[in-house]
Amino acid sequence: MSEDKNKAEGPVVIKKYANRRLYNTQTSSYVTLDHLAAMVKEGTEFEVQDARTGEDITRSVLTQIIFEEEAKGQSLLPIKFLRQLIRFYGDSLQTFVPGYLDMSMDSFTKNQGAMRDRIAEALGGGNQMVENMTRQNLQLFENAMAMFTPFGAAGKAETGKPSAKPAPQAPEDIADLKEEMEAMRRQLAELSQRK
Repeated sequence: MSEDKNKAEGPVVIKKYANRRLYNTQTSSYVTLDHLAAMVKEGTEFEVQDARTGEDITRSVLTQIIFEEEAKGQSLLPIKFLRQLIRFYGDSLQTFVPGYLDMSMDSFTKNQGAMRDRIAEALGGGNQMVENMTRQNLQLFENAMAMFTPFGAAGKAETGKPSAKPAPQAPEDIADLKEEMEAMRRQLAELSQRK
């Protein structure tokens, strides 16, 4: 059922019987808490009524769905949050908590798409950035090691095999190394400013 059509018709009425069974009056079928959780995720509005008294018990049924999800290991509510929430029962600020939580969740829901994009971008870009920095650090390390290998050029003469890297010429290679280090420092500074 589309959300627009559902809003026009009003919420689906779910009757809860004494035997704890839930009955969807729109589909004329019994449903479970899992069905109701799926309806919430689909955006389908519903109201749960006590079949005998007609009392609206939606809040307690939604709380029961949360309890069931938490019991399955879907820990969404941190213990610290639950303790703080319990402390507000009977407090003079109790009346403000529901409105505040509603506003906070509305804001979070409106921004969740942007948050997902930013996280994906950070993780995707982060992996490439780490990979590039690793390559640069490895190259810098190899250059430094080549500079300090005393037998780099002599290795060929002694073993008859070419050495892995030719021995660097001290003044020019040190200048090149300093230039590479300065370039890396600039890149790191740019990366830190992007965050």
